[in-house]
Amino acid sequence: MHLGLFTAAFPDATLEEVADFAAANGFQTLELAAWPQGDGAERRYAGVCHVPTESLDEAGAQAIRDLLAARGLGISSLGFYPNVFDPDPATAQAAREHLPRVFRAAALLGVDVVGTFVGRDPSKSVPEAFADVEAVWPGLIAQAREHGVKVAFENCPMIFSHDEWPGGKNLAYSPAIWRRLFEILPGDDVGLNLDPSHLVWQMIDIEEVVREFAPKILHVHAKDLEVDRHGLYDEGVMSLGMGWQVPRLPGLGEVRWDRFIAALFRHGYDGVVSVEHEDRSFEGDRELVERGFLIARDALRPFLH
Repeated sequence: MHLGLFTAAFPDATLEEVADFAAANGFQTLELAAWPQGDGAERRYAGVCHVPTESLDEAGAQAIRDLLAARGLGISSLGFYPNVFDPDPATAQAAREHLPRVFRAAALLGVDVVGTFVGRDPSKSVPEAFADVEAVWPGLIAQAREHGVKVAFENCPMIFSHDEWPGGKNLAYSPAIWRRLFEILPGDDVGLNLDPSHLVWQMIDIEEVVREFAPKILHVHAKDLEVDRHGLYDEGVMSLGMGWQVPRLPGLGEVRWDRFIAALFRHGYDGVVSVEHEDRSFEGDRELVERGFLIARDALRPFLH
C-alpha cells in the first residue's frame, strides 16, 4: 500500500509547496483538492483548489504531472466533497455542474478515481433521499464513465452542526445504505472512499465493513476519531454524534490501524491510504498542520509496505 495525503488541509499553500513537503517526508501520493477556483471555504477543509479544473488543458495537466513526478509523487485521486442535494437550489446546482469538470480533469491527469459525497437534503427521510439519488446520480455516473473515471463515495454522515440536522448532508454512511446505493448505481467503477473514523461513533464494525465491501473500496481515507465521553454523557446518542465525535489524526483516536490495515490486506486492497487531516489540535498555521501529518505518517508507516 502507498501512503498519501489529502491536500485540502493546506488551503494557503501552492501545489508545489505541498508536493515539496510530502516528498521530503515520506508520502508517496497526493489526493488533490478540486473545489472550484475562487470558491472559498464553505466549511472547514472545503473550498480548496489545487487543480484548476475549469481551465485545465493537456499542457496544464502535463505540467502538474511533471511537477509531481520530479518529486517522486503520484496522484491517488481528485477530491471534491459537496452536497448535490443541498436545500439551497443554487448550491446544489453548482455542485452538479462542477463534478463533471472534476471528472474531466481527472482524465486529463491520468487519474482514475474521484472522491466525493452522495449528498443529502438533511430534512428528508432515507427513502426520500434515495429517490433523489435515483433522479440525479445515474446521469453523473454516466458522465464519469465518459471520462473513464471511477466514483468513490466517502462515508461521512456530514452531521456536525444543527444546520445539518437531523439527517446529515451525506447519505452514504452505513452498510444498509451502501447496499441499496450500489443497487441503484451498479458497476465496478462506483464504490467507497472508506474512512474508518466515521464508523467508530456509529458502532459499526470496521473489519466487518472491509470484509463485506472489499470489492467496492476504491480509495481509503486515514482519519481517526475520539469519542469524548463527557460530551457523550451530556448529549447522549440521540444527538447523532454532535458534541462528542472528535476528529483526530491517525494514532490519536480509537481506530485500531493495525487491525484495519490487516483487514485491507487480507481482503485484497493494496491501494492508497490517504491521510485526511481534520484535527483541530493541529491547525491554525502551516507548521502545526505539517506536524499533524507527520504524526499520522509515523502511526501508519509501520503497516504500509
